[in-house]
Amino acid sequence: MKSTEQILEHFERTTADIFSLEELRLKLSTGKPLNIKYGVDVTASFLHLGHAVNLWMMRYLQELGHKVQFLIGDFTTRIGDPTGRSESRPQISDEDIAKNAEEFIKQVGKVLITNDPRVFEIRRNSEWFSSMPLTSFLGLLASVTHARLVSRDMFQKRIAEEKDIYMNEMLYPVLQGYDSAMLKSDLTIVGSDQLFNEMMGRFFQERAGQPPQIIITTKITPGLDGKAKQSKSLNNYIALADSPRQMFGKAMSMPDAQIYDWMRVYTDMSLDKIANLQNETTLGGNPRDAKLQLASELVNKYHGKEIAEDEMAWFMKSFSGNIFPDDAPIIKFDVDSMKLIELLTLCLPSETKSELRRLVAQDAVEIDGKKVKDPFMIINFGNKDQQLKIGKRRFFKLQRS
Repeated sequence: MKSTEQILEHFERTTADIFSLEELRLKLSTGKPLNIKYGVDVTASFLHLGHAVNLWMMRYLQELGHKVQFLIGDFTTRIGDPTGRSESRPQISDEDIAKNAEEFIKQVGKVLITNDPRVFEIRRNSEWFSSMPLTSFLGLLASVTHARLVSRDMFQKRIAEEKDIYMNEMLYPVLQGYDSAMLKSDLTIVGSDQLFNEMMGRFFQERAGQPPQIIITTKITPGLDGKAKQSKSLNNYIALADSPRQMFGKAMSMPDAQIYDWMRVYTDMSLDKIANLQNETTLGGNPRDAKLQLASELVNKYHGKEIAEDEMAWFMKSFSGNIFPDDAPIIKFDVDSMKLIELLTLCLPSETKSELRRLVAQDAVEIDGKKVKDPFMIINFGNKDQQLKIGKRRFFKLQRS
């Protein structure tokens, strides 16, 4: 059995703040299993390493006998959390909500214990919101002032920029806060961007005569681009569903300045080892060596040691040796030719055409070892396979079918 101080020490490297530490100490000291609220809106069916920070902390508590209440915000997803948004989110269909929820459950299973009802249960906030009478909902709103809601920093920013704030967005923190009261949550572990919403949870719990939940906010690092936090829309993330090769390659693409923060937050490497690696780089060492270590540690954590070793060997052979990989995906064509931009769109359907044109302009596209500088150049497909390289780590074999 872990002591309270051992738990707090374990959480220290990924914790930004605790509201409040003394309340957490008191709850842990009772020895009673805690209900840990983990709420998600299923606007997209993916989780990235930033989400996983919270999941690993919950997994640690699960192993100590505490229960994660995985709350699928199937009702609140229809509104969309305005956190970090400068405009209203588009609405999502019921069909997509159900599909994304299934995928979320599958992905959290990469970290959380999901097959033991003693430490994991699935809830949906449609359980209480879908059947809530209008009179009850109005009573809920009557307890919250407009001044309190509009004080949220993102709303203040929109007001300053003379941008619209829709009422459904204003109500979102009320709904998320009420979730905590309905679950009788003891603890929630979230990114610091969710603090406003979860403080509303404490407010509604106190009104209901419940002990307020403790809120642990976790550290948020910039994404792979070294700028904004990891986001699907910015394509600057490593997803839990990424293959080992994708995970390794993405880690190798990040700016050198990111390496050590990512090591501290996203790996299990000892802090002493991380400090030594950082010191070696400061004294003139090659930061690529530390980045290789980071990429290997990430793959090891999510896919296992043997696969991490294989990916390291593949990377060193393919990129250090400048060898075109034998297992590059094959793209087949039933036409004789097409424009380069059309070819790139087929190979990388998730990228925008403007991003693909940018890659061409940066001399990042090669066919059979020769750089292609015109996005509208006609590429002819003969009987012989051709080799397409996009950037440093994306390879494709072009084959006439």
